[in-house]
Amino acid sequence: MRKYDYLIVGAGLYGAVMAHELTKKGKTCLVIDRRSHIAGNIYCEDIEGIHVHKYGAHIFHTSDKKIWEYMNQFAEFNNYINSPIAIYKDELYNLPFNMNTFSKMWGIRTPKEAKEIIDRQVEEAGIINPRNLEEQALSLGGKDIYEKLIKGYTQKQWGRDCKELPAFIIRRLPFRFTYDNNYFNDRYQGIPIGGYTAVVEKMLKGAEVRTGIDFFELKKEKPDIAEKIIFTGMIDEYFGYCLGALKYRSVRFETEVLDCENYQGNAVVNYTEKEVPYTRIIEHKHFEFGKQEKTVISKEYSSEWKVGMEPYYPVNDEENTHLYEEYKKLAAKEEHVVFGGRLGEYKYYDMDKVVAAALSKLKELEA
Repeated sequence: MRKYDYLIVGAGLYGAVMAHELTKKGKTCLVIDRRSHIAGNIYCEDIEGIHVHKYGAHIFHTSDKKIWEYMNQFAEFNNYINSPIAIYKDELYNLPFNMNTFSKMWGIRTPKEAKEIIDRQVEEAGIINPRNLEEQALSLGGKDIYEKLIKGYTQKQWGRDCKELPAFIIRRLPFRFTYDNNYFNDRYQGIPIGGYTAVVEKMLKGAEVRTGIDFFELKKEKPDIAEKIIFTGMIDEYFGYCLGALKYRSVRFETEVLDCENYQGNAVVNYTEKEVPYTRIIEHKHFEFGKQEKTVISKEYSSEWKVGMEPYYPVNDEENTHLYEEYKKLAAKEEHVVFGGRLGEYKYYDMDKVVAAALSKLKELEA
Protein backbone atom coordinates (compact mmCIF):
# COMPACT_ATOMS: atom_id res chain seq x y z
CA MET A 1 0.00 0.00 0.00
CA ARG A 2 1.47 3.33 -1.02
CA LYS A 3 2.05 6.16 1.39
CA TYR A 4 -0.36 9.08 1.14
CA ASP A 5 0.08 12.74 1.98
CA TYR A 6 -3.06 12.63 4.11
CA LEU A 7 -5.14 9.93 5.76
CA ILE A 8 -8.56 11.47 6.39
CA VAL A 9 -10.51 9.56 9.02
CA GLY A 10 -14.22 10.15 8.45
CA ALA A 11 -16.02 10.72 5.14
CA GLY A 12 -18.46 13.23 6.59
CA LEU A 13 -18.70 16.90 5.65
CA TYR A 14 -15.52 18.03 7.45
CA GLY A 15 -13.43 15.24 5.97
CA ALA A 16 -14.95 15.76 2.51
CA VAL A 17 -14.11 19.49 2.46
CA MET A 18 -10.56 18.63 3.55
CA ALA A 19 -10.22 15.96 0.85
CA HIS A 20 -11.59 18.25 -1.86
CA GLU A 21 -9.29 21.16 -1.09
CA LEU A 22 -6.16 19.04 -0.52
CA THR A 23 -6.75 17.05 -3.72
CA LYS A 24 -7.09 20.34 -5.63
CA LYS A 25 -3.63 21.24 -4.34
CA GLY A 26 -2.19 18.02 -5.67
CA LYS A 27 -2.04 16.15 -2.37
CA THR A 28 -2.78 12.43 -2.26
CA CYS A 29 -5.60 11.60 0.15
CA LEU A 30 -6.96 8.34 1.47
CA VAL A 31 -10.40 8.84 3.03
CA ILE A 32 -11.70 6.06 5.28
CA ASP A 33 -14.91 5.63 7.21
CA ARG A 34 -15.98 3.03 9.73
CA ARG A 35 -19.50 3.04 8.32
CA SER A 36 -20.43 1.29 5.10
CA HIS A 37 -21.13 4.58 3.33
CA ILE A 38 -19.78 8.10 2.83
CA ALA A 39 -21.31 11.43 3.98
CA GLY A 40 -21.38 10.75 7.72
CA ASN A 41 -24.51 11.99 9.46
CA ILE A 42 -25.74 13.84 6.36
CA TYR A 43 -25.97 10.58 4.42
CA CYS A 44 -29.19 10.25 2.42
CA GLU A 45 -30.53 6.83 1.52
CA ASP A 46 -32.87 6.38 -1.46
CA ILE A 47 -36.09 4.67 -0.35
CA GLU A 48 -39.11 4.66 -2.68
CA GLY A 49 -37.46 7.46 -4.67
CA ILE A 50 -37.23 9.63 -1.55
CA HIS A 51 -33.91 10.92 -0.17
CA VAL A 52 -34.17 9.76 3.43
CA HIS A 53 -32.02 11.65 5.96
CA LYS A 54 -30.80 8.48 7.66
CA TYR A 55 -29.34 10.21 10.71
CA GLY A 56 -31.90 12.94 11.28
CA ALA A 57 -33.05 16.10 9.55
CA HIS A 58 -30.30 18.23 8.02
CA ILE A 59 -31.26 21.63 6.63
CA PHE A 60 -28.39 23.69 5.28
CA HIS A 61 -28.61 27.30 6.42
CA THR A 62 -26.08 30.10 6.70
CA SER A 63 -25.66 33.85 6.67
CA ASP A 64 -22.15 33.53 5.25
CA LYS A 65 -22.34 34.21 1.51
CA LYS A 66 -18.90 32.69 0.89
CA ILE A 67 -19.91 29.40 2.53
CA TRP A 68 -23.20 29.37 0.60
CA GLU A 69 -21.37 29.93 -2.69
CA TYR A 70 -18.82 27.28 -1.74
CA MET A 71 -21.56 24.68 -1.23
CA ASN A 72 -23.28 25.67 -4.45
CA GLN A 73 -20.25 24.35 -6.36
CA PHE A 74 -21.46 20.86 -5.54
CA ALA A 75 -25.25 21.15 -5.73
CA GLU A 76 -28.19 23.29 -6.63
CA PHE A 77 -30.25 23.99 -3.51
CA ASN A 78 -34.04 24.13 -3.44
CA ASN A 79 -36.02 26.79 -1.59
CA TYR A 80 -37.04 24.65 1.39
CA ILE A 81 -37.84 26.73 4.50
CA ASN A 82 -37.68 24.96 7.86
CA SER A 83 -41.03 25.52 9.58
CA PRO A 84 -41.44 22.81 12.23
CA ILE A 85 -44.65 22.14 14.13
CA ALA A 86 -45.03 21.14 17.77
CA ILE A 87 -47.81 18.89 19.06
CA TYR A 88 -48.75 18.95 22.74
CA LYS A 89 -51.60 16.56 23.59
CA ASP A 90 -54.32 17.58 21.10
CA GLU A 91 -52.89 21.07 20.49
CA LEU A 92 -50.76 22.07 17.50
CA TYR A 93 -48.30 24.99 17.55
CA ASN A 94 -45.92 26.63 15.09
CA LEU A 95 -42.23 26.86 15.85
CA PRO A 96 -40.16 28.87 16.56
CA PHE A 97 -42.15 30.80 19.18
CA ASN A 98 -43.89 33.46 17.09
CA MET A 99 -47.21 35.23 16.82
CA ASN A 100 -48.87 32.15 15.32
CA THR A 101 -47.76 30.22 18.43
CA PHE A 102 -48.98 32.89 20.83
CA SER A 103 -52.27 33.42 18.99
CA LYS A 104 -53.05 29.70 19.19
CA MET A 105 -51.99 29.44 22.82
CA TRP A 106 -53.80 32.48 24.23
CA GLY A 107 -56.34 33.54 21.60
CA ILE A 108 -54.66 36.92 21.04
CA ARG A 109 -53.68 38.80 17.88
CA THR A 110 -51.14 41.53 18.62
CA PRO A 111 -47.49 41.55 19.74
CA LYS A 112 -48.48 43.86 22.62
CA GLU A 113 -50.93 41.27 23.98
CA ALA A 114 -48.38 38.48 23.66
CA LYS A 115 -45.65 40.46 25.42
CA GLU A 116 -47.98 41.39 28.25
CA ILE A 117 -48.87 37.73 28.90
CA ILE A 118 -45.24 36.60 28.78
CA ASP A 119 -44.11 39.45 31.03
CA ARG A 120 -46.90 38.71 33.53
CA GLN A 121 -46.06 34.99 33.68
CA VAL A 122 -42.35 35.74 34.08
CA GLU A 123 -43.15 38.11 36.93
CA GLU A 124 -45.41 35.50 38.56
CA ALA A 125 -42.57 32.96 38.40
CA GLY A 126 -40.50 35.40 40.47
CA ILE A 127 -37.14 33.86 39.59
CA ILE A 128 -34.15 36.20 39.77
CA ASN A 129 -31.19 33.78 39.74
CA PRO A 130 -32.14 30.59 37.85
CA ARG A 131 -30.47 27.51 39.36
CA ASN A 132 -31.54 24.99 36.72
CA LEU A 133 -33.10 24.70 33.28
CA GLU A 134 -36.66 24.76 34.55
CA GLU A 135 -36.12 28.02 36.44
CA GLN A 136 -34.25 29.50 33.49
CA ALA A 137 -37.11 28.70 31.10
CA LEU A 138 -39.75 30.05 33.49
CA SER A 139 -37.75 33.25 33.97
CA LEU A 140 -37.54 33.77 30.21
CA GLY A 141 -40.92 32.65 28.87
CA GLY A 142 -43.34 31.96 31.69
CA LYS A 143 -45.37 28.90 32.64
CA ASP A 144 -47.48 28.18 29.53
CA ILE A 145 -44.63 28.05 27.02
CA TYR A 146 -42.47 26.06 29.42
CA GLU A 147 -45.12 23.48 30.32
CA LYS A 148 -46.39 22.90 26.79
CA LEU A 149 -43.42 23.38 24.49
CA ILE A 150 -40.19 23.02 26.50
CA LYS A 151 -40.54 20.76 29.54
CA GLY A 152 -41.44 17.36 28.07
CA TYR A 153 -39.35 17.70 24.92
CA THR A 154 -36.26 18.74 26.88
CA GLN A 155 -36.65 15.90 29.38
CA LYS A 156 -36.81 13.41 26.51
CA GLN A 157 -33.88 15.05 24.72
CA TRP A 158 -31.58 14.94 27.75
CA GLY A 159 -33.01 11.94 29.60
CA ARG A 160 -33.43 13.76 32.91
CA ASP A 161 -35.75 16.15 34.71
CA CYS A 162 -35.42 19.82 33.81
CA LYS A 163 -34.65 20.59 37.47
CA GLU A 164 -31.54 18.40 37.11
CA LEU A 165 -30.27 20.17 33.99
CA PRO A 166 -28.01 23.25 34.13
CA ALA A 167 -29.58 26.62 33.37
CA PHE A 168 -27.04 27.46 30.64
CA ILE A 169 -28.57 24.92 28.22
CA ILE A 170 -31.26 27.55 27.58
CA ARG A 171 -29.33 30.80 27.47
CA ARG A 172 -32.22 32.55 25.78
CA LEU A 173 -35.58 31.77 24.22
CA PRO A 174 -36.01 33.08 20.66
CA PHE A 175 -39.34 34.93 20.72
CA ARG A 176 -40.44 36.35 17.39
CA PHE A 177 -43.29 38.81 17.61
CA THR A 178 -44.24 38.47 13.95
CA TYR A 179 -46.33 35.88 12.11
CA ASP A 180 -43.24 34.17 10.71
CA ASN A 181 -42.77 30.38 10.92
CA ASN A 182 -39.27 30.34 9.38
CA TYR A 183 -37.16 28.62 12.05
CA PHE A 184 -33.86 30.13 10.93
CA ASN A 185 -32.91 33.78 10.59
CA ASP A 186 -30.13 33.01 8.13
CA ARG A 187 -30.05 34.67 4.72
CA TYR A 188 -29.52 31.38 2.83
CA GLN A 189 -31.38 28.12 3.37
CA GLY A 190 -32.28 24.98 1.47
CA ILE A 191 -31.77 21.29 0.75
CA PRO A 192 -29.45 20.14 -2.05
CA ILE A 193 -31.51 18.81 -4.94
CA GLY A 194 -30.64 15.13 -5.16
CA GLY A 195 -29.67 14.84 -1.49
CA TYR A 196 -26.48 15.27 0.51
CA THR A 197 -24.78 12.01 -0.48
CA ALA A 198 -24.34 13.28 -4.05
CA VAL A 199 -22.76 16.47 -2.66
CA VAL A 200 -20.16 14.52 -0.69
CA GLU A 201 -19.49 12.23 -3.69
CA LYS A 202 -18.51 15.31 -5.70
CA MET A 203 -16.33 16.61 -2.88
CA LEU A 204 -14.46 13.32 -2.63
CA LYS A 205 -13.76 13.06 -6.36
CA GLY A 206 -10.04 12.53 -6.93
CA ALA A 207 -9.40 11.09 -3.46
CA GLU A 208 -9.22 7.39 -2.71
CA VAL A 209 -12.20 6.40 -0.56
CA ARG A 210 -12.67 3.22 1.45
CA THR A 211 -15.69 2.52 3.63
CA GLY A 212 -16.11 -0.13 6.29
CA ILE A 213 -12.53 0.53 7.48
CA ASP A 214 -11.63 0.88 11.15
CA PHE A 215 -8.91 3.51 11.69
CA PHE A 216 -7.39 1.82 14.73
CA GLU A 217 -6.98 -1.50 12.94
CA LEU A 218 -5.52 0.24 9.89
CA LYS A 219 -3.10 2.17 12.09
CA LYS A 220 -1.82 -1.09 13.62
CA GLU A 221 -1.32 -2.68 10.22
CA LYS A 222 0.06 0.38 8.42
CA PRO A 223 1.37 2.91 10.99
CA ASP A 224 3.17 4.94 8.30
CA ILE A 225 0.40 4.99 5.73
CA ALA A 226 0.34 8.79 5.50
CA GLU A 227 2.45 11.84 6.29
CA LYS A 228 -0.43 13.45 8.20
CA ILE A 229 -3.74 12.32 9.65
CA ILE A 230 -6.94 14.35 9.75
CA PHE A 231 -9.05 12.71 12.45
CA THR A 232 -12.77 13.49 12.65
CA GLY A 233 -13.70 10.69 15.04
CA MET A 234 -14.10 10.95 18.81
CA ILE A 235 -11.05 12.60 20.36
CA ASP A 236 -11.36 10.51 23.54
CA GLU A 237 -11.51 7.27 21.52
CA TYR A 238 -8.32 8.27 19.68
CA PHE A 239 -6.54 8.30 23.03
CA GLY A 240 -8.16 5.05 24.18
CA TYR A 241 -10.43 6.88 26.67
CA CYS A 242 -7.30 7.16 28.85
CA LEU A 243 -8.75 10.10 30.80
CA GLY A 244 -12.29 8.72 30.78
CA ALA A 245 -15.07 8.85 28.19
CA LEU A 246 -16.67 12.13 27.22
CA LYS A 247 -20.47 12.15 27.42
CA TYR A 248 -22.80 12.33 24.45
CA ARG A 249 -26.48 11.93 23.74
CA SER A 250 -27.37 9.35 21.14
CA VAL A 251 -30.43 9.03 18.89
CA ARG A 252 -32.29 5.94 17.72
CA PHE A 253 -34.35 6.11 14.52
CA GLU A 254 -37.38 4.01 13.62
CA THR A 255 -37.93 4.44 9.89
CA GLU A 256 -40.90 3.02 8.02
CA VAL A 257 -42.45 3.22 4.57
CA LEU A 258 -46.14 4.12 4.63
CA ASP A 259 -48.60 3.36 1.88
CA CYS A 260 -49.93 6.90 1.66
CA GLU A 261 -48.85 10.01 -0.20
CA ASN A 262 -48.74 12.39 2.77
CA TYR A 263 -48.59 11.37 6.44
CA GLN A 264 -48.24 14.58 8.47
CA GLY A 265 -48.13 17.45 5.98
CA ASN A 266 -44.80 18.78 7.23
CA ALA A 267 -41.17 17.64 7.22
CA VAL A 268 -40.63 18.09 10.97
CA VAL A 269 -43.21 17.59 13.74
CA ASN A 270 -42.03 17.74 17.37
CA TYR A 271 -43.92 15.92 20.13
CA THR A 272 -43.44 17.96 23.27
CA GLU A 273 -45.29 15.98 25.93
CA LYS A 274 -43.24 13.57 27.98
CA GLU A 275 -45.71 10.68 27.56
CA VAL A 276 -44.96 10.36 23.82
CA PRO A 277 -41.67 8.41 23.78
CA TYR A 278 -40.17 9.91 20.61
CA THR A 279 -39.08 13.54 20.29
CA ARG A 280 -40.18 14.10 16.71
CA ILE A 281 -41.30 12.55 13.43
CA ILE A 282 -39.55 13.43 10.18
CA GLU A 283 -41.41 12.97 6.88
CA HIS A 284 -38.53 13.06 4.42
CA LYS A 285 -40.30 13.73 1.13
CA HIS A 286 -41.31 17.21 2.28
CA PHE A 287 -37.64 18.34 2.30
CA GLU A 288 -37.71 18.14 -1.49
CA PHE A 289 -41.43 18.72 -2.17
CA GLY A 290 -41.85 15.08 -3.20
CA LYS A 291 -44.92 13.76 -5.01
CA GLN A 292 -44.18 10.04 -4.66
CA GLU A 293 -47.12 7.69 -4.10
CA LYS A 294 -45.64 6.43 -0.82
CA THR A 295 -43.96 8.26 2.04
CA VAL A 296 -41.16 7.53 4.51
CA ILE A 297 -41.20 8.67 8.13
CA SER A 298 -38.61 8.42 10.91
CA LYS A 299 -39.40 8.57 14.62
CA GLU A 300 -36.51 9.85 16.73
CA TYR A 301 -35.79 8.56 20.22
CA SER A 302 -33.14 10.31 22.31
CA SER A 303 -31.01 8.07 24.53
CA GLU A 304 -28.04 8.02 26.87
CA TRP A 305 -24.79 7.25 25.06
CA LYS A 306 -22.45 4.42 25.99
CA VAL A 307 -19.11 3.41 24.47
CA GLY A 308 -19.84 1.52 21.26
CA MET A 309 -22.99 3.48 20.43
CA GLU A 310 -23.26 6.22 17.81
CA PRO A 311 -22.53 9.61 19.42
CA TYR A 312 -24.63 12.58 18.28
CA TYR A 313 -24.72 15.51 20.69
CA PRO A 314 -21.82 16.37 23.00
CA VAL A 315 -22.88 17.10 26.58
CA ASN A 316 -21.01 20.37 26.95
CA ASP A 317 -21.46 20.81 30.68
CA GLU A 318 -18.69 21.99 33.00
CA GLU A 319 -17.38 18.50 33.77
CA ASN A 320 -17.14 17.37 30.14
CA THR A 321 -15.77 20.68 28.91
CA HIS A 322 -12.94 20.34 31.45
CA LEU A 323 -12.29 16.73 30.35
CA TYR A 324 -12.19 17.79 26.69
CA GLU A 325 -9.62 20.47 27.51
CA GLU A 326 -7.39 17.75 28.98
CA TYR A 327 -7.75 15.68 25.82
CA LYS A 328 -6.99 18.80 23.79
CA LYS A 329 -3.64 19.05 25.58
CA LEU A 330 -2.85 15.49 24.52
CA ALA A 331 -3.95 16.30 20.97
CA ALA A 332 -1.54 19.25 20.82
CA LYS A 333 1.34 16.81 21.30
CA GLU A 334 0.33 14.77 18.24
CA GLU A 335 2.47 16.61 15.69
CA HIS A 336 1.16 14.89 12.59
CA VAL A 337 -2.52 14.66 13.53
CA VAL A 338 -5.24 17.27 13.02
CA PHE A 339 -8.43 16.84 15.07
CA GLY A 340 -11.55 18.37 13.54
CA GLY A 341 -15.31 18.26 13.24
CA ARG A 342 -18.08 17.62 15.72
CA LEU A 343 -16.44 14.60 17.39
CA GLY A 344 -12.81 15.65 17.00
CA GLU A 345 -13.51 19.00 18.66
CA TYR A 346 -16.32 17.80 20.96
CA LYS A 347 -18.56 20.59 19.74
CA TYR A 348 -22.03 20.85 18.24
CA TYR A 349 -21.63 22.27 14.72
CA ASP A 350 -24.22 23.40 12.20
CA MET A 351 -23.23 22.32 8.70
CA ASP A 352 -22.10 25.75 7.55
CA LYS A 353 -19.84 26.03 10.59
CA VAL A 354 -18.36 22.59 9.79
CA VAL A 355 -17.43 23.84 6.31
CA ALA A 356 -16.04 27.10 7.69
CA ALA A 357 -13.99 25.26 10.34
CA ALA A 358 -12.50 22.91 7.74
CA LEU A 359 -11.55 25.77 5.42
CA SER A 360 -10.03 27.67 8.35
CA LYS A 361 -7.97 24.62 9.40
CA LEU A 362 -6.71 24.24 5.84
CA LYS A 363 -5.30 27.77 5.98
CA GLU A 364 -3.47 26.81 9.18
CA LEU A 365 -2.00 23.75 7.46
CA GLU A 366 -0.71 25.95 4.65
CA ALA A 367 0.90 28.44 7.04
